[in-house]
Amino acid sequence: MGSTKEAAETPYDVLVVGGAGVDTVVRVDALPVPYADSYGVSPISEWVGHTGAGVALGCAELGFTTGFLDVIGDDALGGLVRERMDASAVSFHPSVSPHGTRRAVNLVDPQGRRMSFYDARDPLDLRMPSEHYLPHLRRARHVHVSIMNFARFLLDDIEKLGLPVSTDLHDWDGLDLHHRDFALRSDIVFLSAAGAGERLAEVMRQIISDGRAEAVIATASAGGAYVLARQGAGSLRHVPAAVPPGPVVDSNGAGDAFACGFLYGRLHGRELEECVRLGAVAGAYACTVEGTHTALIDEAGLTGALEDQDRGRDQKTASGEGVAEEPEAALEAQHP
Repeated sequence: MGSTKEAAETPYDVLVVGGAGVDTVVRVDALPVPYADSYGVSPISEWVGHTGAGVALGCAELGFTTGFLDVIGDDALGGLVRERMDASAVSFHPSVSPHGTRRAVNLVDPQGRRMSFYDARDPLDLRMPSEHYLPHLRRARHVHVSIMNFARFLLDDIEKLGLPVSTDLHDWDGLDLHHRDFALRSDIVFLSAAGAGERLAEVMRQIISDGRAEAVIATASAGGAYVLARQGAGSLRHVPAAVPPGPVVDSNGAGDAFACGFLYGRLHGRELEECVRLGAVAGAYACTVEGTHTALIDEAGLTGALEDQDRGRDQKTASGEGVAEEPEAALEAQHP
């Protein structure tokens, strides 16, 4: 698995489709922000961000040969995206949208929590030409599809090529039809526990029963993650959160980092629970630096941190301090 930009015929370990943009980050004293005519804030910053960029950059940092396809504007923000990708090991292949580059304004509080105002700006009829994406799909070992509307029209070709697919539904409530194609046509499905709320277990089971997913992983920030696998479906498992290596200052990009850590484990043949724990380590690391996709963990850091956490857990177990795993009944009580 290489980490440098590759020759034209080199296979991609991971090909990411869609989801680049620019984040304007405003740090505030508290969320939600009370109404006022104006607020004084610390310096406002801009970062190349959004979910696809985060997964592409994170996978490349972990040593995967990584391709990235997207539709962005021929504008100043698109130039920032191109510059960020050019400075990385990601092989970026954008097509141009006349509607400009996506952006978001993210409010971040002192605990690192955020509220994002997302400007998707892509019209529903935006498409990526097949002659642009098919040569790259044919080189892919695994495809991660962001939930951009244009990306759903690549799913038929991805399926015809027999490629494994992952996606992140973010805060899906289980009802919004925009997410449904992605939920039901992906092998690995990530989502945020916050979106489904008390219906989390029901939504996860719906994805397994109605779609092709091998596993559904719901992230719950400091609450860890919930995992449901097709094999042995019905058994919802909890995986604790990883301990961050420093103070949590900014959660922008943590979910994307989680997906990268998980994919590292999956593409290296690790067991499902270990993949989730690797995701938790990467997600926790991403929260320790201000900005979006600024704290990207590398392979040595990821595997070393997991080994450290294993040693800590073994020592607690040996001393009788280990905490029992949360039983299924307790999980169901939290997420009926």
